[in-house]
Amino acid sequence: MSIPYTPGSHRFVARLIGTIRSEYLDRIFFWNAQDLERKLGSFLQYYNRTRVHQSLDGSAPAEVSGQHQPLPAKLSHHSWISDCNGLFQTPVAA
Repeated sequence: MSIPYTPGSHRFVARLIGTIRSEYLDRIFFWNAQDLERKLGSFLQYYNRTRVHQSLDGSAPAEVSGQHQPLPAKLSHHSWISDCNGLFQTPVAA
């Protein structure tokens, strides 16, 4: 339950906004609302499909829901996937 006009009552939303701001918005430039919306869409894909979450035991939300099953990476054969126009790099099995 949330109480109107009480910042502490929206702690999950505040945490998400803080994560988006510290991990992404503080590192990029955007020109207008349309550019910001496009870039936030890119971050949304990264956040749900690639970024691991401690609360999910090191898995991504899409992986836990069964949408995305990454291949196990061999350390001798891997490549990098670029997310958010190169801001984040993730190793994957080649």
